[in-house]
Order: sequence, then structure tokens, then C-alpha cells
Amino acid sequence: LFCAMARGKVASNSVTYNTVISACEKTGEWKSALQVLRLMMHDEVESNTITFTTTMSACGKGGAWKKALELFSAMVQSRVELDMISVSTAISACEHGGKWETALQLSSLMAEDQLELDAIALSAAISTCEKASQWEKALR
Repeated sequence: LFCAMARGKVASNSVTYNTVISACEKTGEWKSALQVLRLMMHDEVESNTITFTTTMSACGKGGAWKKALELFSAMVQSRVELDMISVSTAISACEHGGKWETALQLSSLMAEDQLELDAIALSAAISTCEKASQWEKALR
């Protein structure tokens, strides 16, 4: 079905692309998720918060935390709306990469943007600090 969509035989929009990216995420195919995102951009289909967050999640789950953080940066630069889930996903990527400073910066960003820091994001930020022997920083 996706191949037919890519050949222009089936109408495509952000929902169809996001569905394919989600399937890639669920099956651990982070490289495929990135390819679908690239195709989406090539086809000039508007990406959104769900697009970026799902692709970041696929990368994070696949151990490609650098790619996940690059996607978060691209999301910010493209002025795609951030939400609690997108920032939490980026913080989780920081945990995998040991980037405690970035995790704390993202936690602060959530507060600045008046996004509620959920238990998952908070736990990931604290865990990142703890793994880097920076547990004191987590107390702030």
C-alpha cells in the first residue's frame, strides 16, 4: 500500500505518512521511519508534531539517540508545535545518550513553554543525571 502511495496511485497526506512511521516505530525500524520522513518532506507533505515525535521515538527505541535529538532540533527550527510528548521523547533520547545537560535544558524548556512535566519525562531526566553521576543536578 505504501509503495502504491509513493508511486502516486494512492492519495497521501500527513495521516498516511504518520501511520507508516508509527508502524516503523512499533516494529523497531528506525531507519525506515527516517526514510519515510525524508520521503514525506520530498513530497512536500506537511509534517507535524506527531510526525516528528513518532520518528524521534523510533530512533530512540532503536538506539539512535543522536538522530532523535537531531529531529527534535529540526522540529524546533521548523517551528513545529512542541507538546509534552515530544519533549519527553527528546528527554528519553538524552537518557540513552547520557546527555544530562540537554535533558535538564529540555526540562526547563517544558517549564518555560508551560508544558507539564510528566512522570516519564521527569524520571528520564533524573535517570540521565544519575547515570552521569550528576544526581545533585536532578534535585534542582
